[in-house]
Amino acid sequence: MRALFPGSFDPVTQGHQDILRRAALLFDEVVVCVMFNANKTGRFPVTERLDRLRTAATGLSNVTVDSHTGGLLVDYCSRFAIDVVIRGVRDVHDLDYEMPMARMNHELAGVETFFIAADPALAHVSSTLVTASSTLITAVSQQGRVPE
Repeated sequence: MRALFPGSFDPVTQGHQDILRRAALLFDEVVVCVMFNANKTGRFPVTERLDRLRTAATGLSNVTVDSHTGGLLVDYCSRFAIDVVIRGVRDVHDLDYEMPMARMNHELAGVETFFIAADPALAHVSSTLVTASSTLITAVSQQGRVPE
């Protein structure tokens, strides 16, 4: 079964990498895809995010990296015959945010959403916090939050 792991990945974090590795163990193929999010301002160019995702997917033979910056997630799923979307959730707030989208994806295209709980050691890490903290602390302090 093919699964899609979508996100803005701006930047890619250790949490993203953990969810990707765990999803790769569960599905025959995982497409990790940089998507456009109208609610977020891109900090890194899409090409850089794709390169970082390829690095994060090193050694995962059933993972491919792609981007889709125009149209709905369900359009991408329909075009590439993907029936499952993977979402990592850190806490109940993430789940509250994700559930309406999961229901809409199912209603629009029959796409199921598979939630993977974040590793507790990484649950506090988000792309937004990594970016905000990187302006205040050195790269050495980011060790363990952003893939090498």
